Amino acid sequence: MADDAHAAAHWRDLSLFAPTDEHRLLAETVHAFVRDEVEPQAAQFNRDERFNLALFRRAGALGLLGLTVPEDDGGAGLDAVAAVLVHEALSTADPGFCLAYLAHAILFVNNFVRNADATQRARILPKAISGEWIGGMCMTEPEAGTDVLGMRTRAVRDGDHYVLDGRKTFITNGSVDERSLGDVFLVYAKTHDRISTFLVEKGFPGFALGQKLHDKLGMRASMTAELVFDHCIVPVANLIGHEGESAKHMMRNLEIERLTLAAMSLGIAMRCLEAMVAYANERKSFGVPIREHGQIQRHIAESYAEFKAARCYVYDVARRLDLDSFGNRVEADAAKLFAARIAKEIADRAIQVLGGYGYMGEYVVERLWRDAKLLEIGGGTMEAHQKNITKDLARAPELIRR
Repeated sequence: MADDAHAAAHWRDLSLFAPTDEHRLLAETVHAFVRDEVEPQAAQFNRDERFNLALFRRAGALGLLGLTVPEDDGGAGLDAVAAVLVHEALSTADPGFCLAYLAHAILFVNNFVRNADATQRARILPKAISGEWIGGMCMTEPEAGTDVLGMRTRAVRDGDHYVLDGRKTFITNGSVDERSLGDVFLVYAKTHDRISTFLVEKGFPGFALGQKLHDKLGMRASMTAELVFDHCIVPVANLIGHEGESAKHMMRNLEIERLTLAAMSLGIAMRCLEAMVAYANERKSFGVPIREHGQIQRHIAESYAEFKAARCYVYDVARRLDLDSFGNRVEADAAKLFAARIAKEIADRAIQVLGGYGYMGEYVVERLWRDAKLLEIGGGTMEAHQKNITKDLARAPELIRR
């Protein structure tokens, strides 16, 4: 990890990445949290495939779980730049934990606060912001991922409640351990062939934990599960907004989701680049540090250039993203498309530079390489981003010069 004094100066000097005093204070707080609490536990929880609930609640105590929640609703009232900053920092040490954080703070809390009514917010947010409750979002199904409109989960109103039937899979925070569900979820379901959003809470009749998904390639410190809705009874009061209006809920939240996933890519790339440089300085071959060899220089120099370009782009998109509206899909998709690719490539180069040591689990680059792959799949595949960007530019080519 970077020298503490150098890191503090780094945050003070970079206005693009921490443009206000509030952002700089947040950056320093998160840096200390990552150094003192996230980094020491990362390898073990990855190895054990366990979610660190105590660390999650510590993030709540620091105010990170309600980062983008307006102050009137008990949150920090911060913006997309702040969200990017936190996801980048956490991912330098533990992308798996960061993914669980993202599923709660962005997919659940940020989505919920912008679409729920005042009564719902007052009941749910205190527990979600503190970390007492762990939340998630349920969109993906066994036969419907990127094709959201192909979802089969349905909700039918029956008097004062809805009956939900269906299955959701690959749900981050779907479980917190082998037996226990997460506490609260935003669940997308079809009502009269349009998509609606429901707040489903642990303990609702017909809501159960399905298959616990083990042996993932990466992100092993976040729990992934299948959730089953078998005649699940959901009170009408738990409908979020109105029936059939959830396409706009999803579109708005997808922008910040993809941007924070891009920020996770930055954290992985940064840590792998640091590992490459440190090893190239220490390791010698043929009597000189390996940094003197052209092949190693190429890996380091190209990684540095790509990382810096991706970082500037991601923070620039964050600077312009309004959390209360949508219309930046092309930028959010493009930021994730570029950042996810360079994260995996830089992690791959880091393993190459470290050689046999990079291939071993005791060195962080092996874990980060595995973690990086998910970012090309989750929150929209690379192919989906390519399709969206092409479609948006075909419709509005003036976006190229914006």
